[in-house]
Amino acid sequence: MIDGPYFVLTLLGVLGCGLVAGVFCGFSTFVMRALAQLPPAQGVAAMNAINVAAVRPPFMLVFIGSAVLCSVLAVVTFVLLPADGTVELLLGSALYLFGAFGVTIAANVPRNDALLKLDPGTPEAAAYWPTFVRQWTMWNHVRAAASAAAAVSYALALT
Repeated sequence: MIDGPYFVLTLLGVLGCGLVAGVFCGFSTFVMRALAQLPPAQGVAAMNAINVAAVRPPFMLVFIGSAVLCSVLAVVTFVLLPADGTVELLLGSALYLFGAFGVTIAANVPRNDALLKLDPGTPEAAAYWPTFVRQWTMWNHVRAAASAAAAVSYALALT
């Protein structure tokens, strides 16, 4: 059984990945649906405001802090090779680092940046908005599932 500081790190991994999964799940299940129902200019403006607000310390501490924690757990697991939980710990780290953090960098942030460059009231923004919502939400589903699966994997490592 995992114990001591390693237990605390793993428990924090469950918490961090779970919190991030909750944020992503909220966006996938109702925030993006609500934004998509707005007129394009309002939806674009609201999403741009959300994207600016998201890169502030409260969310970034949890989001990036979880990535750092997952990296530490992966390295410690490789070094210690514990008798219990090795597969679950490495799987949890990979799920979060690639499926949540990596997808954010590779798929969601570039779409956010493209949207931010558009003036919300323009025909270009209105034309891009439905594509943005569909693609961004699809990748957000991946992030939500990967974060939740990482939290479950870490929790299983504790059993």
